[in-house]
Amino acid sequence: MTLTCFIRYEIDPFQLDAFRAYAEHWGSIIPRCGGHLVGYFVPSEGTNYEAWGLIAFDSLAAYEAYRVRLRADPEGRANFERAQRQRFILHEERTFTEVVEGTFQRPAQSIAPAEVSS
Repeated sequence: MTLTCFIRYEIDPFQLDAFRAYAEHWGSIIPRCGGHLVGYFVPSEGTNYEAWGLIAFDSLAAYEAYRVRLRADPEGRANFERAQRQRFILHEERTFTEVVEGTFQRPAQSIAPAEVSS
């Protein structure tokens, strides 16, 4: 993937479950419309009002084609409408990023027991 849409959401912390359901719906809609869903992330520790969605694309043209398909998708439109109706998203920002080669999805290396400090 050469382009990732990084979506930062400011959410109503009292409606976390509503946002979680919104994000779960994207799990089938985004791939069907042509996006590579990296994942949605909700608050766990610390700040309770920030959530993120990451969607990757092969190119800007692929992203633009995805947006056209998404607008035409009945489930996608219904999910957007639900968010507007329930107002659990207070603010949303999109940033487009590129991965730095050699840094993405690098697994942790095994640590020998003697190296682990107690």
